[in-house]
Amino acid sequence: MPGGPMICCGMPTIEELEKLLEADPRDTFVLYGLAQEHEKAGNHAEAVGYYDRCLEADPAYSYAYFHKARTLLNMNETLKARDTLAAGLRAARAAGDAHAADEIAGFLQELDG
Repeated sequence: MPGGPMICCGMPTIEELEKLLEADPRDTFVLYGLAQEHEKAGNHAEAVGYYDRCLEADPAYSYAYFHKARTLLNMNETLKARDTLAAGLRAARAAGDAHAADEIAGFLQELDG
């Protein structure tokens, strides 16, 4: 099919996402999707690795900071989560993404509260 593989019927599997990533190892959408799927599967360290790769490819990908921080909290890494949120807040503000900045700031306040 032109335009690449077709993914049907819901979220792609980790295996399908990994195949997509082979075509473009810096595809932030696929990296973020892999991070989300690994988090759902309880593979926290792998999820953090994919969030990091996503942020390396696009430091303004605000929601990767948010979800990376949540994953770090699941790993009992509160200080790393707080640092991740602070970096995400700076990135969201620099990108002019007020909605993401508000959500990240709210999450940061929850941690500090």
